[in-house]
Amino acid sequence: MSGHSHWATIKRSKGAADAKRGQLFTKLGREIEIAARDGGGDTGSNFRLRLAVDKARQSAMPKENIERAILRGTGQLKGEIIEQITYEGYGPQGTAVIVEVVTDNRNRAVSEVRRLFSRHGGNLGETGCVAWLFERKGYISIAPQDDEADDLALTAIDTGADDVRVSNDLVEVYTRVEELQKIKAALEEKDIAVDSAELSWVPKSFIQLDQKATHQNMRLIDALEENDDIQAVYSNLEISDEAYAAYESQG
Repeated sequence: MSGHSHWATIKRSKGAADAKRGQLFTKLGREIEIAARDGGGDTGSNFRLRLAVDKARQSAMPKENIERAILRGTGQLKGEIIEQITYEGYGPQGTAVIVEVVTDNRNRAVSEVRRLFSRHGGNLGETGCVAWLFERKGYISIAPQDDEADDLALTAIDTGADDVRVSNDLVEVYTRVEELQKIKAALEEKDIAVDSAELSWVPKSFIQLDQKATHQNMRLIDALEENDDIQAVYSNLEISDEAYAAYESQG
């Protein structure tokens, strides 16, 4: 298992986020709004918006919700003033954590992020304290059928992927930021179903901890991801199959 990104993708594929569908739609809507605000409302020319809309459709977000979010982003429909903020901090035992926030209340957001870090044995840091441990990458996940994982990995490499990580239930493809659109399209042209495609913070290396500390970090990540203002959480935590199974068994 390659770590937190794999764990997060598995949670999405199992529909864990659907347990709070309203919260999920709020987050997806904000992501669409920010993308439309920054790059315009045309998914043909705004790749970031296309990624956000694709993610919303995969989560069964109603078409009218998607359209309203785009109109809010382009200023054609009045909405709350929202801003995008990135926070950095440390989890238990010094893991590096990046938190992406989209909020209509900066003070509330930073207060809640700080509280969650503190409650779960971590601490919020200064801007730049851990970002140097990560690289901005394109990230594509594919759920392989039968024994096709290795073939999918080779195909992804042939399309120009920077790196591919393979397990029995997931193929993770990493690209340069500017290559994500091209590689996603190339895979889809080969009739490969892409589960998700997004810009991600990818650790340059992972940190391995004992199971107790790993679970402490996983609880921090879960708590952050459950917050309405938090869009995404990235960590350099390495999660072993054993630690993952034990955590899931705890419910």
